[in-house]
Amino acid sequence: MPKKNKTPRFYFSLRSPYSWLTHMELTGRHLELVDRLEWVPCFEPDAESTRLLAEQGGSFPYSEMSREKNRYVLQDVGRLAKDRGITVTWPVDRGPVWEVPHLGYLVAAREGRGQEYIAACYRARFGEGRDICDRDVIAAIGAGLGLDGRRVADASDDPDLRAEGVRALLHVYEDGVFGVPFFVHGFTRFWGLDRFDAFVEHLRTKARPATSVPEPVVGAAGLGRSADDGHAGGCG
Repeated sequence: MPKKNKTPRFYFSLRSPYSWLTHMELTGRHLELVDRLEWVPCFEPDAESTRLLAEQGGSFPYSEMSREKNRYVLQDVGRLAKDRGITVTWPVDRGPVWEVPHLGYLVAAREGRGQEYIAACYRARFGEGRDICDRDVIAAIGAGLGLDGRRVADASDDPDLRAEGVRALLHVYEDGVFGVPFFVHGFTRFWGLDRFDAFVEHLRTKARPATSVPEPVVGAAGLGRSADDGHAGGCG
């Protein structure tokens, strides 16, 4: 059961193209919301983060994407990007360690450069096809923002930053996040780029957040075993 939080949260991933597109929508059309949200990185943990997360009673809701869903995402994101006048340069991930860019974000955020860092990572990953799990790439991004590039790139080696990253993953677990982008306000949740406008409207109208989440209903439509997860402009 997720914990109720008063500040709306945006769970983002520097890996996800849908999170990238949502970030563009948010910063391009609703800049007034940027500072209103709590930005929480959501990333697939390595063995060390997985162990630390388990020690705190959490787990990461990751499932391998099927080959056919991967093909669909490539096509779908290409279509969405074209509609926005954007060209995607797809990166190739080889043995990625997602703590590298996401814990680097924590360093940038502490220095008040979190938003610039996120934008730079997305630009490097989807605009230039660069490997943002490469520490040299992250060091260059950090240095370009006037930060200590090596500290940003080596954030995953810092026990305090590693612990902060695990706390973010614990929020992922407690809030029932199963894909990104994901927005949470109290117990009201929105998943995917397709739900972004509904989330904005929820905040605009100052709607009261839900006070609980529905319990699963056995046999309800869309619940139970399936070949793959549903899709709402988000990555599982």
